[in-house]
Amino acid sequence: MQNILSFCEYLLHQKRSSSHTVIAYKKDLEQFFQFISIQYSISNIAEVNSPIIRSWIVVLLEEGNSTTSINRKISTLKTFFKYLQKNALITDNPLLKITSPKVKKSLPVFINEKEILNLFEEISFQNNFEEIQNKLILELLYATGIRLSELIEIKISSIDLNSLTLKVLGKRNKERIIPISNNLKKEFDKFLSLRLEKDTTINYLFLTKNNKKLYPKFVYRLVNNYLSIVTKISKKSPHVLRHTFATHMLNNGADLNTIKEILGHSNLAATQVYTHNTIEKLKNIHKQAHPKA
Repeated sequence: MQNILSFCEYLLHQKRSSSHTVIAYKKDLEQFFQFISIQYSISNIAEVNSPIIRSWIVVLLEEGNSTTSINRKISTLKTFFKYLQKNALITDNPLLKITSPKVKKSLPVFINEKEILNLFEEISFQNNFEEIQNKLILELLYATGIRLSELIEIKISSIDLNSLTLKVLGKRNKERIIPISNNLKKEFDKFLSLRLEKDTTINYLFLTKNNKKLYPKFVYRLVNNYLSIVTKISKKSPHVLRHTFATHMLNNGADLNTIKEILGHSNLAATQVYTHNTIEKLKNIHKQAHPKA
């Protein structure tokens, strides 16, 4: 367990991982340590070998864990054992012989443009702080493609309405500047005039009814409730609005590198997944329009 604690400290202070990532890694490692303790009576991490790790993967599969979830756990172990080897706590890395299960690739789910227009034009938002904030949250997620975690961390000082920019703190504490439109500026003006009247010292932009910082479940429920009014897609999360932003940008002529920079992707491969949605759109248009399609 001491190794886990020191590893988490390393992630936080040297790798600059988010607290959310560290908690997920810690949970995966505790689960693995519990497994090797019960199944193999192992307490010394140096005794772990490739067959033991493979047996854990088999158990995870038998328990019905998705391949995506299992691959995340394997990724946790890879990072952990690299850390142990780097610090001379083990000599051999058993993860070098481990192959991750293949994940079935699926296209990112997104909302079509007509449904998005309905969200902002057909739904009536009341002229009070709560509903003006709700609308701004939805507008911001769709207009910028920011992550849920990034939205929650936005501070009043992050917004520059003169230059029409928003400063966002992304993964690994990397800052990026995102442009905002004049229409979004109007929403910010309306919201900030009410926000500054709040009796709170909290500098975070968005607040709960109790003037506290927003939390993930709050935003998830908010987005899910409003999207349920305009779309029947199964997934109705803040991340779907991120997918929607990227897909609509690409469909309307934006280049991949621009979308990559706005989304805060570390490499272009992560952004290229949205080209598949565009290809599917082209296929549908071709099928409808071509006489022999």
